[in-house]
Amino acid sequence: MNDRATYISTTERVRTWREGPVLHIRFNNPARHNALSVDMWEAIPPLLDSAASDDSVRMVVFSGEGEKAFVSGADISQFEDLRAQKEAVARYELMAEAALMGIHDFEKPTVACIRGYCIGGGVNVAISCDIRIAAEGSVFAIPATRLGLGYRFSALKNLVDLVGPGHAKDIFFTARRLDTAEALRIGLVNRVAPVEGLPKLLDEYVSAITTGAPLTIKAGKRIIREVLKADADIDMDLCRRLILDCFESDDYAEGRRAFMEKRKPVFKGR
Repeated sequence: MNDRATYISTTERVRTWREGPVLHIRFNNPARHNALSVDMWEAIPPLLDSAASDDSVRMVVFSGEGEKAFVSGADISQFEDLRAQKEAVARYELMAEAALMGIHDFEKPTVACIRGYCIGGGVNVAISCDIRIAAEGSVFAIPATRLGLGYRFSALKNLVDLVGPGHAKDIFFTARRLDTAEALRIGLVNRVAPVEGLPKLLDEYVSAITTGAPLTIKAGKRIIREVLKADADIDMDLCRRLILDCFESDDYAEGRRAFMEKRKPVFKGR
């Protein structure tokens, strides 16, 4: 495994940095409220590929530059060039799908740390992550019906899996904006904090996740994905194998020793 990966974004509109076991990926297009341009979509998969093979990375945090937006949607200034023609639409959708499914299928925990506008593609990024935390005053919406564009199956499935079909239809059909109170109530976000308290809330998640047993977290994330499938499609052999991997790991032995010795365990993902 690569434990010396470098994380250099292919565009200045996506910033990256490491804080210990955490890889931060920040959308950096503040002049357009961090609207997602093509180069931003394209930057995500290679960063996640590097993080997937880097044992020293325990989780990835997505955020938006500045105080006004997480992501305000797609950069519509590129629509005429990139979405108006059939070939361009297909290319754009493939790029967006690759980025979003890369986040969704990433085997390590992902957290969306949201402040400000979380609109359209921003919601898609957020719901592709495992956990969403938000600052009070953030705003959520999917305005597809105001633009007349088609919406991909995977994005709507993620939304339905998260909030249920009733809330998903409400959000999608009306294109209305949700405040953080409603987003929290329907399960669109996990936790909400005052703006000044958002870094502390993120630190809480970072501490809890990065000190947990990586193999157990990996197994739990993968099994939860199986749970969401139709019964006939569930890979029970995979689930059993993931569970056995945990019980046969050095980390399980360390967890037992730490419990008996009344100390915090030090897990290494092996």
